[in-house]
Amino acid sequence: MNIIIDDLNGPEVADLLNEHLRDMFAGSPPESVHALDLEGLKKPEITFWSAWENGELLGCGAIKELDSEHVELKSMRTASRHLRKGVAKQILEHILAQAKERGYKRISLETGSQESFEPARKLYERFGFDYCGPFGDYVLDPYSVFMTRTL
Repeated sequence: MNIIIDDLNGPEVADLLNEHLRDMFAGSPPESVHALDLEGLKKPEITFWSAWENGELLGCGAIKELDSEHVELKSMRTASRHLRKGVAKQILEHILAQAKERGYKRISLETGSQESFEPARKLYERFGFDYCGPFGDYVLDPYSVFMTRTL
């Protein structure tokens, strides 16, 4: 698997992000969807990675700088053809290593509280994320779960 910083200009990435947004809006009310669209991910405070193998997009993930010591994990998504193959684990390992190398001290995330998000929550738990309250601009929301860990 080759994980690269992506410029978000390829059609494969756009398709995967559109699938991600469709799923988020299908399972949560609009005010509870915090996934970023393609333009939102192109902001300078965000680094976006994509994972590829043999020319096929496997998944993606990003970090958003909240301040000089704290980043937010964003846009973690595995292509549906590659679920349960360890793609998310490898992307998360890469992102955590990059965040630490860049000198960040903490990484936090928001994910869904619904049953469909349980595999994601279990992955984050295995990587040492603890449940916490809202951070940044987030507020308590029954559709959201917040997690954080030190780097």
